[in-house]
Amino acid sequence: MKRVPQAPLAGRCARFIACVAWLVASVASAAVLGPTDSVRIEIDGVDRAMADNVRSYLSLTRYVQRSDLTDEQVRRLADRAVDEAADALRPFGYYAPEVHSRTTRDEPGWVVRLRIKPGEPVLLREVQVEIVGPGKDDDQIQNVVATNPLRSGARLEHSAYEKLKTDLVRTSLERGYLDAKLTRHELDVDPAQHAADIRLTLDTGGRYEFGKITIEQDAINPKLLQGFIRFSEGQPFSGERLRNTQFALEDSYYFSKVTVTPGDRDPATLTVPVTIHAERIKRDRYGVSAGFGTDTGPRGQFRWDRRLVNEDGHRLSFESTLSKVLQQAVARYIIPVRDPTLEKLEFSAGYTNEELGGLTSERYEIGSSLTQVYGQWQRVLFLQLSQELTTYPGPDNDFRSLLLIPGIAFASLPPNFLTGWVRDAAYYVELSGSPSTLGSSASYLRFYARGERVWPIQAGPWYLRLRGEFGTSWVDDFSQLPGSQRFFAGGDRSVRGFALDSLSPPAPNAPPGSGNKGVGGENLLVGSVEIERDLPRNLRGAVFFDTGNAFDHWDTPLEYSVGVGIRFRLPMLLIGLDVAQALSEPGKRPRLHLNITQVL
Repeated sequence: MKRVPQAPLAGRCARFIACVAWLVASVASAAVLGPTDSVRIEIDGVDRAMADNVRSYLSLTRYVQRSDLTDEQVRRLADRAVDEAADALRPFGYYAPEVHSRTTRDEPGWVVRLRIKPGEPVLLREVQVEIVGPGKDDDQIQNVVATNPLRSGARLEHSAYEKLKTDLVRTSLERGYLDAKLTRHELDVDPAQHAADIRLTLDTGGRYEFGKITIEQDAINPKLLQGFIRFSEGQPFSGERLRNTQFALEDSYYFSKVTVTPGDRDPATLTVPVTIHAERIKRDRYGVSAGFGTDTGPRGQFRWDRRLVNEDGHRLSFESTLSKVLQQAVARYIIPVRDPTLEKLEFSAGYTNEELGGLTSERYEIGSSLTQVYGQWQRVLFLQLSQELTTYPGPDNDFRSLLLIPGIAFASLPPNFLTGWVRDAAYYVELSGSPSTLGSSASYLRFYARGERVWPIQAGPWYLRLRGEFGTSWVDDFSQLPGSQRFFAGGDRSVRGFALDSLSPPAPNAPPGSGNKGVGGENLLVGSVEIERDLPRNLRGAVFFDTGNAFDHWDTPLEYSVGVGIRFRLPMLLIGLDVAQALSEPGKRPRLHLNITQVL
């Protein structure tokens, strides 16, 4: 394959990235500066957090878009801004700032410039945080005290002081100390000495336990229901355990309405009774959806769920998908085991007709899997019987395979009620194979791993996202390996700038006019670096660099691309639109990618 010379490529890449950076910066700048403001407020001499707080304190801020202001009104508001700005700096520990205001006319509006010298900050002199009562040695309450930033010699920050008070009471309540209260909360500031003292006393009171648990439901058997309940009688009371139980039952597919209600606490016995009420869900659910993806084109999906086959919680589902690259129908029978929220035994049968690069894979599959939880990981043991017809480009160029595929996979737990947080990383590892001694048409071993992680840069609004994939195969005769077990790269979640599954070794001796599309490789390597920035209205801008390929030999060069994107952030999803330019192949036009991903 012909490669672009190094110098022109470097210049082209630099220009593209510069344009992308300018675009993101322009969007961010437009989000901060209102294009219709008739008064522009400029604040110098303080960092962004202080400037934002000053801006929110100013009376002038409420009038920036008014078009009927007179010079006298603007100057009066600007004069008032001096005292307001000084007040706005107190929460940051600056009690004696110098603030100067200047107003100029900038047709058709005004510019108000505040020049601020924060001055000497108020430093903490004495910080006393005392915990009394039965919870004084509680590890989590003591951790709140140990990790708070209020230390002697540190700059006074009112927000940190308020947060410490809130965290002490909130943590105590979460730990079951329901009578906890601050009996002393003093913040004494001496502006003349630039010093402040903090004195806090928390009385935890006694620790409550869960009392009698009353359950009202008739959908599933009581033993299965117990698997969703995250507390038991006699355990320390916990609001988190109540919420986790609520979420577990709501996500169980068995109930249309769930309430987990604590009763009145009994100070004499230090117990709290709980009532769980759940109403049976409709047995069947049907769903039809349609969409469009740059990799798949128009697509449609039909799904039917029988959410309650019997009182043991068995479920049955059928799903069919139709697009130009994938036609699929799969039926599943699911049996909950052990922890029914995350663990299951599943049996499946399905038909798939799929385009993979230059191949077509048509297969019938039946299988079973067991999903279990170990710490923060899900382990899946699976066994699959697959009959597959793989078709190469050109006439009479196909072969059939019969594979019995055992395997094991590990995946990090998805964000849910068990973890209590939105994860910043996701990992998946799978090892599978099919020995010919079990009657399989091909003997091979296959390893695949992928990972993705997001790091905030200085607590946002910038983020670094890294993504990678790695795969390799050990196979006696690669030509006999069916298409579904080969590696392909390119597409929305791979190397952007290239079409779905378009990167892999070409077919040997492909007939003229076939396009000589890739037919899959023995190995896979993909990496992505992405810089993202939060924007208003749940938007996020991004610039990225992708590289990767699917290949047979490790000395095969990797393809690469750069691009820019915009994301719309929902509670658990990112809807993204990317424009990517392939740089490793000359003559390629920018490619549009639409993708929907789970928030990490």
